[in-house]
Amino acid sequence: MKILKYISFLILSCIVLFSCASTLSNSNNSTKEEPVVIANDSLEYEIIIIDPGFSSYLASVAQPEGFYDQNYLEARNKVWVLTWNQRAQNPTSYNQGIYENIIDYNSNTDYGYEVNYKLFNYFLFAQRKYKMSLGGGFRTGRIN
Repeated sequence: MKILKYISFLILSCIVLFSCASTLSNSNNSTKEEPVVIANDSLEYEIIIIDPGFSSYLASVAQPEGFYDQNYLEARNKVWVLTWNQRAQNPTSYNQGIYENIIDYNSNTDYGYEVNYKLFNYFLFAQRKYKMSLGGGFRTGRIN
């Protein structure tokens, strides 16, 4: 009788563990991250970021909108876009998996707060994720 109880307990434990594991794996598959779109419709300007983890970073780690003023964001973006584009144009020296595209950013154009905010935070995210520095006095491990 003890053996029967032991076997029943073992089978029940396996069923519970299997059902929990399948629930966890199903929930991870159903939460697909959407790309982040950085756009200014009046200027017909759009950047689509499909880097996994950026949506989560923007929602949980990044400072909220309004934390930085637009002038600060524009100054950071100007430096970082320049560095990014130099690396994107030099595929023999830099990882083209990271620097796939040139960013068309004109520092004399007012893209608005949202575009500058999301671009700034993407640069912070990329520096953190890829353990690199785009310069401008910011260290690699900087959160924001």
